[in-house]
Amino acid sequence: MCGIFGYVGKDKNVSQVILDGLKLLEYRGYDSWGVAIKQSNELIFIEKHTGKIGSAKLPKIMSSIGIGHTRWATHGGVTDANAHPHTDCKGEIAVVHNGIVENFEVLKKNLIKKGHIFKSETDTEILAHQIEELRKTDRDMKSVMSTLGDLITGMNAVIAFVLADNAFYVIKNGSPLVIGKGIGESYIASDATAISEHTKKVYFLEDGEMAVINKVGVLIFGIDNKLKDSKFTTLDYDQKATKKGDYDHFMIKEIEEQPKVIQNIIETQHDAIKIAADKIKAAFGTYLVGCGTASYACLAGTYLFSKIAHHHVNFSIGSEFGYLLDFLKEDSLVFALSQSGETIDIISSIKKAKEKNSQILSLTNVAGSTLYRMSDHALLLQAGPEKAVASTKAYIAKITFLYLIANLLSDNYDKGSTHLYNAITEVKNLIDNKSKIKKLAEAISNKRAIFILGRGVSYAAALEAALKIKEVSYIHAEGFAAGELKHGVIALIEKGTPVILFNPDDETYEDTLSAAHEVSARGAYVIGVSNKNSEVYDNFIEVKNCDDATIIPNVVVAQLLGYYLALAKGCDPDMPRNLAKSVTVK
Repeated sequence: MCGIFGYVGKDKNVSQVILDGLKLLEYRGYDSWGVAIKQSNELIFIEKHTGKIGSAKLPKIMSSIGIGHTRWATHGGVTDANAHPHTDCKGEIAVVHNGIVENFEVLKKNLIKKGHIFKSETDTEILAHQIEELRKTDRDMKSVMSTLGDLITGMNAVIAFVLADNAFYVIKNGSPLVIGKGIGESYIASDATAISEHTKKVYFLEDGEMAVINKVGVLIFGIDNKLKDSKFTTLDYDQKATKKGDYDHFMIKEIEEQPKVIQNIIETQHDAIKIAADKIKAAFGTYLVGCGTASYACLAGTYLFSKIAHHHVNFSIGSEFGYLLDFLKEDSLVFALSQSGETIDIISSIKKAKEKNSQILSLTNVAGSTLYRMSDHALLLQAGPEKAVASTKAYIAKITFLYLIANLLSDNYDKGSTHLYNAITEVKNLIDNKSKIKKLAEAISNKRAIFILGRGVSYAAALEAALKIKEVSYIHAEGFAAGELKHGVIALIEKGTPVILFNPDDETYEDTLSAAHEVSARGAYVIGVSNKNSEVYDNFIEVKNCDDATIIPNVVVAQLLGYYLALAKGCDPDMPRNLAKSVTVK
């Protein structure tokens, strides 16, 4: 949930290098940010601020080592003092950290008894002081970091440097870290996208590993504390894809990239889709697992597999899956979906599933991510970098994969592809005519709540639609199964309450239309998303029927609506409050 970027190597304007790197990671956390740079052999320069980096500037500092951090608050409020990096009592040790030190209260009490003075409320600050305390009896930083790793509990990534030398000392257990190696310089970051501008040679640290990084090179030590023969891989990133270009926001850019994403999957991923279909067919029970947006893609997948392939799959929210493992067997298949491949609840659940020797199939957008490396079979979404915190194209890519897998299981791959091409046409039409959705957003932006209804796979779409709206506009939005309307939801309908109905002309049409009449009778402002207009709709958005692939343009309606609601309310659609792109702490 935090972004880390560090540089060690040749003397250069390190403050600018770090600031540029942090900006590429700001989607991981933007409550506050800070940098620590070795300014001389006697001084570590520290600067920390609350809020987003924006157009912030740092003084030019020529140095060979420095590190920065963007924070998403977990322990302690959003203040300058709580921002990272943190230092020891003497200001000779700088530390950044991603994760949670679960036993920090006990460690902090012991350190206070020994005379350490704390300046913040965070769990991270105890790391700097603990290193300081350990160095009183052991000056070998590698040994100190190894001891620190044994002392702290929880999922953590810790990076420290000291005035005494020009090196990063790193321990990892749970939170992601990637090391980049250049010529006479090295980098470390939470995400490879921040490193790719500088070098394509990277190493993804595994849990339990420790690293010593300096300008000469990188030393990796295994769980046994022995030096490893670390093999660096080569990144394949399109830097242009990480820039906004002529767009005002990443969110609208990524929405408009979706037709190409769908087309690319249809035309290039048949082999990957066949692997997934074969694994599902051979498994004794398949379990779709995801968090947030990915969980709603998984739920949609259960409907698609049932209706198209007549194949039952189970579904669980990632954070709950760990409590439902008694039924897993060696020939069970856990199909985990995660845009980042670093979602902590998914990682934790997959670890437990692996203990039962279940097969792990994953679908993620990041090659080399933790989930990618943990999986027996890993598929890539091929969505390209997604920078906006609210997922759009990664969600649509997941739905596209699941839809094609279901069609391949039923020997209807070509038919499914045709429906997806029709969905592409509808998405393009929505994008070309987005002014209508913008006008709708402006008309309902002052409403307290929005409800979205659907049946079947459109129910899964309603949940995703509500998530998009609430994430970026902060309007209370809830998705419900249309059939549940009379079981409590209808009590929330007031005069003028916007109610969106996903109502494709399929077996759910008449029943969903009945729900439209019911909310209309209670004074709701009824918005129909369908291929068939009706007099009950106060506002109608046409989406032509694409069979079960209609879920794709339906959700795009909600993505556009959420985006324009955010603008109408003066919210930042790329960086919503309290949210981060990659949820790496519980």
